[in-house]
Amino acid sequence: MRYEKPLESVKKAVDLCGGLDHLPSRAKVFVKPNIVLWTRLTPFPKWGVITTSRVINDMVCLLKERGIDDITIGEGTVVYDPKDRETAAHAFETLGYGTLKRRYGVKSINVFERPFEKVDLGGGVKLAINTDILNSDFVVNVPVMKTHAQTVVSLGIKNIKGTIDIKSRKKCHSADPEKDLHYMVSKLANKIPPSFTIIDGIYTNERGPSFDGKIRRSNLLVASADVLSADKVGATILGYQPAQVPHLVHAAKDMNRTQDLSDLQIVGETIENVAMKLEYAFAYTEDGTLPAPMAKMGIQGLTYPKYDSSLCTYCSGITGAVLTAIAYAWKGQPWDDVEIISGKMMKPTPGRKTTVLLGKCMYVANKNNPDIKNMIAVKTCPPAPEAVVKALHQAGIEVSPEILKTRDKTMGSYMKRYEGKPEFDESLFRID
Repeated sequence: MRYEKPLESVKKAVDLCGGLDHLPSRAKVFVKPNIVLWTRLTPFPKWGVITTSRVINDMVCLLKERGIDDITIGEGTVVYDPKDRETAAHAFETLGYGTLKRRYGVKSINVFERPFEKVDLGGGVKLAINTDILNSDFVVNVPVMKTHAQTVVSLGIKNIKGTIDIKSRKKCHSADPEKDLHYMVSKLANKIPPSFTIIDGIYTNERGPSFDGKIRRSNLLVASADVLSADKVGATILGYQPAQVPHLVHAAKDMNRTQDLSDLQIVGETIENVAMKLEYAFAYTEDGTLPAPMAKMGIQGLTYPKYDSSLCTYCSGITGAVLTAIAYAWKGQPWDDVEIISGKMMKPTPGRKTTVLLGKCMYVANKNNPDIKNMIAVKTCPPAPEAVVKALHQAGIEVSPEILKTRDKTMGSYMKRYEGKPEFDESLFRID
């Protein structure tokens, strides 16, 4: 349905699908937003990246109307320093969750400061999940409506990934061709308590999940008491039939459900009236050896193969900065046959003069590979910026250390895209 007015639109979405009809009285409720990343250093585009505080506030109000007093907002935002607790706290306060605490007693937790419990999700998948969500009576799942460079879409099921520990997140990005990322993600919601999913599509994100995607003001809400149903509709709106989204295919098979919308009753707006076609993959050359924008720049003597599903959140987080640094380092002279590979599955191309192994997983997978003539390895997890700079310099690519060291500040530069565009409303991420 369309998002039109504060509180009223979310209430209508809840009522149309009976989303809270199975909410137990005096329930302990866990609210799961999507705060995929954050920085304390600079304002950055949150539209289509992070769940709006508007929808979170409205859901809390509706829960309070039903007499719910025990409400916890929980998220595990990606940070590169495992000891960093300030960034999550800053995110919660900036997004207005502190106001919800003062007004309604709502708790906000960084799941990395809380216990985890290993859970058998079926199909041979065991992951460590935050105990607060496991021990709740009811879950309100509030993802953002976006496509995703690795999983095609990131909606309700994928949003639960933010409640698992770091080891489990890395495990999800498996090199196993059968139990790959799509298979692992499909199991994430299997053991959560009864839930209601409301997909925040006030903004949508093409080539998400981050701030470098193409953001649109879409004013949409998708709601269901069944997370797979919500995701099937959300994917269709974004331009992908559920059968085109591997983790939804796995989930439908597990639940003995159809891979289309034939088992759903859809009310509110018709999908045809709101459907769009948002790309999910970043553009690469036809042979997949270099990002298309870099090829357009005329870069030669370098291959940087397209990411695969085994590239985990922590390596992918630095990849954009690495590519930016390389682009700025290009002066028109071909580099000396350098290949940079990452993730867990890639293999070096035989005959390359220099192979850079980016990250611990890539190093472990290829450290003894006989096809490597000259190995330069970044062995840390996640790849330390200074180690990446050193490796690229060794390979003859004179990147600026500042681009990698100040990658958080780089997030702020994307705000220029939205200057003078009032539809990108920062107040939707505040609670007054």
